[in-house]
Amino acid sequence: MKTLRAAIGLTLSLSTSAWAYIPPPQPDVVVSAPVSTLVWKEVPGSGGIFYANLKGDLLGFGPYEAFVRFPAGRNNPDHFHTQTLPTVVLEGTFYAIIDGKTVDYPPGSYYSLPAKLKHFSGCRPGADCLLYQHQAGKFDLVPVAP
Repeated sequence: MKTLRAAIGLTLSLSTSAWAYIPPPQPDVVVSAPVSTLVWKEVPGSGGIFYANLKGDLLGFGPYEAFVRFPAGRNNPDHFHTQTLPTVVLEGTFYAIIDGKTVDYPPGSYYSLPAKLKHFSGCRPGADCLLYQHQAGKFDLVPVAP
């Protein structure tokens, strides 16, 4: 009986130890992306929208950081994203129409669209738009009826 109790105790302590193990944090890694090293890929079915991953993969399943380039005059009809989408406009004038109100975002502008917010967006004619975007999870664009 004592042997059985000892075996059960040992098993419980070993399994508890395994559950309690927390791996040490990984050291920060330098991310360096000179413009000459960027790899631009077209978003499938987007009509000319390109992205260059900085961390993760915009079309992958986890967090990502990426540059996104919209052709001048390119629009994205009504849609939403399932994750919050923070954006910095680096070139061109991007815009969004939310609840009937249009806001222009010239270079240097920042906006953050909450998850599932219906909006219409695009790049004004005249110059392509270069954006920096990041999300905690997979990028998506869910079309909705106007």
